[in-house]
Amino acid sequence: MGEPVIVADPDVLNGTPCFRGTRVPFKNLIDYLEGRHSLGEFLQQFPTVTREMAIQVPEEAKDSLLARIA
Repeated sequence: MGEPVIVADPDVLNGTPCFRGTRVPFKNLIDYLEGRHSLGEFLQQFPTVTREMAIQVPEEAKDSLLARIA
């Protein structure tokens, strides 16, 4: 796996976890999905996040969870 999609940089939004290379908080994606908005709507609203980045997030979460419980 390459670089993580979600990063926390203290110089970007005070360390809020954001999509790498953007100022878009990861929480925004969660809020959109919880609000029953589509991924397409999220991507349209936040064009600096690519579809590939948004799709990679659940894969990273799965890998992280499996590594912790294994």
